[in-house]
Amino acid sequence: MTRDWFRENGKTAALMLHIQPGSKKTEIAGTHGDALKIRLSAPPADGKANDALIAFLADRIGIAKSAILLKSGKTSRRKRIEISALPPDARERLLALDPS
Repeated sequence: MTRDWFRENGKTAALMLHIQPGSKKTEIAGTHGDALKIRLSAPPADGKANDALIAFLADRIGIAKSAILLKSGKTSRRKRIEISALPPDARERLLALDPS
């Protein structure tokens, strides 16, 4: 199965995400086109949703928040995330995010 939302280049990974802020709980919600859909309980104000997204991904993948960079989509639902210094076992945890 291909995952259009995931691209890997050596020790770096890029994720295309569709974010739904202000949800009842923070969770992975499948895919939305070529993006992984994530619902966030944080509101879309003052960067709170972006901070919550980075914290959520870091926790789920098991890496430091500092390894995750929001490359594009700061004020958009569609975001591109870059993860640097990807540990070998983090790839499997990333791919396991997609419930489909």
